[in-house]
Amino acid sequence: MPGTFEPLPGGGAAVALDDVEISIIRSLAVQLLELIGPGPAEGAADEDPLAELFSQGPSEPPDDPVLKRLFPDAYSDPEEPASPRGAEEQRAYSAEFRRYTENDLRAGKRDNALAVIRSLDALSSASAGEGGAVLKLSAEESERWLGALNDLRLAIGSRLEITDEEDTDLLYRLPDEDPRKPMVMAYLWLGGLQETLVGTLMP
Repeated sequence: MPGTFEPLPGGGAAVALDDVEISIIRSLAVQLLELIGPGPAEGAADEDPLAELFSQGPSEPPDDPVLKRLFPDAYSDPEEPASPRGAEEQRAYSAEFRRYTENDLRAGKRDNALAVIRSLDALSSASAGEGGAVLKLSAEESERWLGALNDLRLAIGSRLEITDEEDTDLLYRLPDEDPRKPMVMAYLWLGGLQETLVGTLMP
């Protein structure tokens, strides 16, 4: 089980993590939360639920390349450049789509990252001084972890400027002294976790 998720009877998944692995995943999830940004103020939805329901998000894509990868334009295809008029229409459609969906997308990604942090904190508290433990997730928690692992890999992949499979192949050949090596190792390790977690969720 070390380093890989395995299915639990009745649904869910389990993986053995040592203290270093717990610390790495938690740190990355916290960084992701900070990048996504805070949600609505505490109690704001209770005070005016309609305002929260009809609140609009941004219409322009974010400047940060990681956020651009996490929240891409809905109506653009870089592999098929549109005509000037078509590009203008794509921008308009993307802006409209972003305005009404990005807040919810951010909330979902925020909730997934928080679920990861909370489950790791609970695991650390239960296994204090033991050097690691087996993380057991329900089916719902597994889905949240899967979403968070995907977002973490997208974020790291963006920082590493990975755009296709050929870029990924090059990562395996980086020399140990390359300053990107730790980030590459995290990217590949998270990919393995994600792949085995997907396997536990398949019927």
